[in-house]
Amino acid sequence: MDSEPRRPLRGVTVAAAILIFAALLVSLGVGIAPNISTRVVSLGESIWPGYASELRVDPQPPDCDLDSLESQLVECPAEDAHPAPARPLGDPFGGEDPFGEEDPFGGEDPFGGEDPFGEGDPFAAEAPAQAANCPALRSLHERCRVRHDEYRTTTGRITPTIRTFRRVDLFVGGLARFPWWRHLLSVLLLLGALSTTASRTHIALRNPRSHGEHALSQGSQFLAHFFIAASAFADWRIQQGSSAEVENPALPVIWLVGFSLLALINAYHLLRPPPSAAPHGTFTRKLMVIPLYVYMAIIAGLYFNLVESHPSGQAIYLHKFVQHPAIYVGIGLYIWAGMLLAGTDIARRVFGVLHPWHLPIAFLAWLVPVMAAVPTAYSGASGIFVIAAGAVIFEQMRAEGAHRRLALATTAMSGSLGVVLRPCLVVVLIAVLNKQVTTDELFSSGLWVFALTAVLYLIAMLLYNREGWHIAPPRKALRASFAALGPLIPYVLIGGAVLLLYKVGFGTGLNERTAPFVLPVLLLSLVAFDRLRPRPQIAEPSPRDERGLASTLLHATTESSHHVGALLVLMAGSVGLGGVVERTEIMLLVPEHLGSPFTTMALLVVLLVLVGMIMDALGAVVLVTVTLAQIAYANGIDPVHFWMTVLVAFELGYLTPPVALNHLLARQVIGREAEVELDEATGFFRRYEHVILPMAVMATALLLVAFVPLAFYSSP
Repeated sequence: MDSEPRRPLRGVTVAAAILIFAALLVSLGVGIAPNISTRVVSLGESIWPGYASELRVDPQPPDCDLDSLESQLVECPAEDAHPAPARPLGDPFGGEDPFGEEDPFGGEDPFGGEDPFGEGDPFAAEAPAQAANCPALRSLHERCRVRHDEYRTTTGRITPTIRTFRRVDLFVGGLARFPWWRHLLSVLLLLGALSTTASRTHIALRNPRSHGEHALSQGSQFLAHFFIAASAFADWRIQQGSSAEVENPALPVIWLVGFSLLALINAYHLLRPPPSAAPHGTFTRKLMVIPLYVYMAIIAGLYFNLVESHPSGQAIYLHKFVQHPAIYVGIGLYIWAGMLLAGTDIARRVFGVLHPWHLPIAFLAWLVPVMAAVPTAYSGASGIFVIAAGAVIFEQMRAEGAHRRLALATTAMSGSLGVVLRPCLVVVLIAVLNKQVTTDELFSSGLWVFALTAVLYLIAMLLYNREGWHIAPPRKALRASFAALGPLIPYVLIGGAVLLLYKVGFGTGLNERTAPFVLPVLLLSLVAFDRLRPRPQIAEPSPRDERGLASTLLHATTESSHHVGALLVLMAGSVGLGGVVERTEIMLLVPEHLGSPFTTMALLVVLLVLVGMIMDALGAVVLVTVTLAQIAYANGIDPVHFWMTVLVAFELGYLTPPVALNHLLARQVIGREAEVELDEATGFFRRYEHVILPMAVMATALLLVAFVPLAFYSSP
């Protein structure tokens, strides 16, 4: 994360925040629109029976002419009976053969045959006219009459009230069929990237300090943005020259314009570097100030342009990135909800309930990640939760007396326990991509993995505890805790009312699909309550934020815009890097059969941790599905066991240097306060305990999850 933006670009960040606020509101509307549409149709059906099938659209007039059919029926008799055929006149020369002989001409007219004069029989009668098919005509008339009657009846039922209701229904139905999800995601990504680039807050291992580091950071970003913009232009030219119908022709144009603007901001930053008195850093440190997504974008750009001569390759993988737009838009909504949570007093009140017990800080550092497991499961991934709630956790841990390293370790660990619990989106994606497993199997095993990691983390914190267990007297602490619960009751009631409204009014419960569209509305309600109510001055463990409602919303959305841009660009870059790994077929270098499940698992564990160190969870699941999963299955590793190992390995990767993504995301939301290397500490463990503690817990959990189950089943 870079330093503060220069004054001329503050307007860019504010404008981006306002546009992102609008985009997020649109996302909330179209995300819940299908449920609202179903509810509106049901309401119309209950008020006007037959609304869904008859009244929702104007009926089509019958295409049959009733008057014409009635005029034709005039010629038909009153009763539908066929008249008896007229008896033909007999042969005047017929009768019994007086000679008892047969007709010598065999019944044939001896004068018949072709008329030599080309004339007909002068004595023959005219052929009778074809009579109307009265039964068919009557049936057709009856059907036509019924259709006209139904049309008049239905048209008469469509009152002005129904027409007004129907306009609302059709508007909501149009939102439910929202066709521009991919465009919305692209705009959200680019607006977030615009805010992040303007404010110099992209995710990097270190923050630039000297002029040289700033120049390297901005120059590398310019190159990355140029590669992507050029790829989008190449993709647009291919689409223009193609005779086939293009599904989303506007996407390459949006990307071209957006990434070109980002490159212009980088050029501006290069020309106007921030004032800095820091000395030039080392070569290693300079490499660490380059944002992570930049490495991914430059590697992908060089590969597609120089190795494959395929300049549109990066744009093609951007198309793949936006194939699941609701997932990534949901990430933006989760982050926004987290920033809104930071704008309320909820976290402070929850810690206020725990404060009277005077729990050891080490035990509190265990309790917070365990309590955060369920919110993590709903947010979908550990990194998302760290960005959404990391600042609140760090602030409250510091307010309770934790030093910065332990507070940072707790923040980074807070998103790691809940990724195996229902309804985590990563687990759902695994089940979608792999028919060998189901969500029920994965979540059932996930409960055991969660229990294991929670126990291991508790043991680690008990060993780490240096304060002893001198807690407050239970009776006094319990009475104070109950008193501290009082201010939380209104929040619970408001949250319950919002959930009840969604359930009863829209038929929408809180689950993995609806959570990103419900939680921001719930948090908006809580922010409004928190900022508009009178707030008495009482002693609290940490200072209170006194901003008003509008200021709180603007601040939360501005912070969200930075983090949304940083995380979504990182995810898009990981998809492009995954494409390079896939096309180079590096994973095929691993033999398909490795001899035994133990040997296979040992190799897979190393590879999975490496994947977790460089890719986000959603992109990594896709890559592992098409590569390493097949190796595991072929070597007798149970699919459920394999994917539990994958999830724990990913979490260890997110906590492991040199990248340690969860730590980077924690720094991203906490700011300069998280730069713990500035603290003076002696000894290797004391200096790096914020990294060692989470790593030790997750590494132990990974070894147990990966290898212990192998003893209970054998390879086929």
